Amino acid sequence: MTLSVVTPMYNEREAVDHFVGRLRPVLDGLGVTYEVVAVDDGSRDATVSRLLQLRADWSALRVVALRRNVGHQAALAAGLQSARGEFVVSIDADLQDPPEVIGEMLAAAHEQRVDVVYGVRGDRSTDTVFKRRTAGIYYWTMRRLAGPWVSDQAGDFRLMSRAVVDVLNALPEQNPIYRLVVPSLGFASAEVSYVRAERVAGETKYPLSKMIKLTLDSLTSFSAAPLRIATWLGILSFLVCLGLIVSGLTAWAMGAVVPGWTSLYIAVLLLGGIQLICLGLLGEYIGRIYAATQNRPRFLVAFDTDKDAAAVDPAELAARR
Repeated sequence: MTLSVVTPMYNEREAVDHFVGRLRPVLDGLGVTYEVVAVDDGSRDATVSRLLQLRADWSALRVVALRRNVGHQAALAAGLQSARGEFVVSIDADLQDPPEVIGEMLAAAHEQRVDVVYGVRGDRSTDTVFKRRTAGIYYWTMRRLAGPWVSDQAGDFRLMSRAVVDVLNALPEQNPIYRLVVPSLGFASAEVSYVRAERVAGETKYPLSKMIKLTLDSLTSFSAAPLRIATWLGILSFLVCLGLIVSGLTAWAMGAVVPGWTSLYIAVLLLGGIQLICLGLLGEYIGRIYAATQNRPRFLVAFDTDKDAAAVDPAELAARR
């Protein structure tokens, strides 16, 4: 198997046909053996049923259905573990990242002898201003906390060699953020630029709440910088308190002590707020340590058509789902 294309899907019934309609001609034209691993992330619509119908006419389409919704990165991990290709491409089903670029990625990997080829968004004008600004803040923060090798225009659309995929599958992390983990490994890489398109159908799977969660996961899973921030906040609060003590003693020595609550009120709020922030940061890391000690699986596969289809018909597989 030369190429595996991994695509996580969650409630993408409206986009499935468009995605397959564009992806299949591209892969057929590459002249290599391939498979498409569609990972259903616990969809509540008819995504699985439609994938099974499409698979009847396209044997290269492989459906891996998870038992429940586990999130985009965990679904991507399930696809990477299932993929068998010499090269693996990860791409979303919304067609914002064009499948036609896959051929350029594969060519770049062979010609430049690299293990990773990133899809770089050369034009993001189809995204909203809010999306572009928040994405810019996210990558700016990550470059300063995680490392300068984090690209500000590369997401989860990339090609990886089998060596890279094997390393990713062997990582013990519970919540890896692949857009940060992959460049941190240091494999030789190249870039292919493309124009980011609008979502072909359906609704975005990354609203503001999930963007915030992705940012928090990125910060706490890839850097200890937030803990250092807590340390600096503690030092700052100590200096402020020291200043308040000096000013209080000075006022007492000058006989200018006037009963009041403003300074005390401000000091209590300042110290209380900083302490709560520090406790929250510590709680994030302790929670991750707790999850790691439990060592529960990130996902459970309900069925994989590559293993189950020979024994069970699509209707029964859908019923089991």
